[in-house]
Amino acid sequence: MYNKNGFAVLSLLLAASCTVGPDYKRPKFYPDASIEQSLQLNPQAASEVSLDWYKQFNDPFLNTLIARGVNYSPTIGAAVEKLRQARQSLRINAVQNFPDFDADGSYHYVKDSVSYGIPLSTDYYQLGIDASWELDIWGGGRRLTESSLALVREAAANLNNVRLSLTAEIAADYVSLRQAQEQLRISQKNLVLQKSIYDLVKQKSQAGLADDIALNQASYAVKTTSMLIPQLEQQVEAYENALAILTGRLPGELKDMLDNPEHNLVAAPFAYDLQRLYALPVDVIRNRPDVQVSEQQLVAQNAKIGQAIAELFPSVSLSGFIGYQGPNIHRLVSPDHDMYSYSPSITLPLFHWGALMNNVELQKSIAKEDLYLYKASILNAAAEIRNAMVNVEKEYNRNASARQAVSAQRKVSSLTLGKYKQGLISFSDVLTAQQDLLSSENEMAASNAAIYQNIISFYKAVGGGYKPVATPAAKKANALCKG
Repeated sequence: MYNKNGFAVLSLLLAASCTVGPDYKRPKFYPDASIEQSLQLNPQAASEVSLDWYKQFNDPFLNTLIARGVNYSPTIGAAVEKLRQARQSLRINAVQNFPDFDADGSYHYVKDSVSYGIPLSTDYYQLGIDASWELDIWGGGRRLTESSLALVREAAANLNNVRLSLTAEIAADYVSLRQAQEQLRISQKNLVLQKSIYDLVKQKSQAGLADDIALNQASYAVKTTSMLIPQLEQQVEAYENALAILTGRLPGELKDMLDNPEHNLVAAPFAYDLQRLYALPVDVIRNRPDVQVSEQQLVAQNAKIGQAIAELFPSVSLSGFIGYQGPNIHRLVSPDHDMYSYSPSITLPLFHWGALMNNVELQKSIAKEDLYLYKASILNAAAEIRNAMVNVEKEYNRNASARQAVSAQRKVSSLTLGKYKQGLISFSDVLTAQQDLLSSENEMAASNAAIYQNIISFYKAVGGGYKPVATPAAKKANALCKG
């Protein structure tokens, strides 16, 4: 009769099981229509964009560098391990409220105190299986699993975010490297021209056709341009080393690969369809990896509120033992020595000096903080996307002016040099024209590079792709998420 009542109570408790605490609902800070209007999106024209967006630059060196970075970067490796750790934590927490079974083998010796009257002593051996189970009646264990699952998703989103950041950083440093190399080429070309002009002025000076002022000005132009070259060479070395580190190599190991490119992508501006800037789905913000990280942190913390609330209610646990008990170890396992025991218990928290209620309020406050951080991540994402759109468009306008300025200045430089040879103008006009030409050519190279940099920033701002594809890092993340 006792066993029947025990099972009846257990069945009643299981039937009454519930999950306390708030269920997560994604907060709707800004309606889709407001986001679409703010960013001037054209979601009807949106098409799938691969995470390999950088391949549209058609630069095999860049493609190779990013592939190496994704596969060998320590930063990616650390993010992968973070995901593995989150998976293992989920597996641990998911079974916290499962029954535990342990094999138990022990020897007991008891000698009573003489104060009990007649002193007695007892010794026996025990062998069997010990079991314990705390019932998850209020859903605290289920909330723990829910929180752990959200942290797995956070780790997976963080891996995608690390991959995106690494890809964008490699691409940006690569463009900066090519910009420094292009400006170095321009400076070296102008240095050759300025040396020839210096020789011309020197000949005129020796013939009495030019004064010392013109000769010193020509020498100044040569020295000024010569000063730029070591600085640009230093930049080239720094960016080559940065790319080596990002791809898991030692400084200097990529020098042979990156020096003297046959084609420098910043020698000309990238042809990009500006309409693609606005052909985005409206949920592009919420799909950004860093925004997903922020949201999953909120999901995990929301579940912790339920965990804290569950601690306010009674806990029910069962423990038991089945095995053998006897005075002799060599005859312990026999039907005469079998035994079992079970002990249901219930614990009701009565007085904890407010710690349990304060923990509930603490978890709620942390969830509110995460809510504000999630809102901030959405606003930051919207701002980065909008700024990237504007930067790309404005840089194309600036680039058009830079090309016109170079074309005009090349004509001015050629005409002034011709007139100087004819003795029609002073050398100061030639010097000014040469300096302006060098400056305009460097500005055009910088603008070409800025177009690439702004497009890189745009793809980073929109999360690297509108629909993820099976890249190596994504495959690792998916495999770990699926267990």
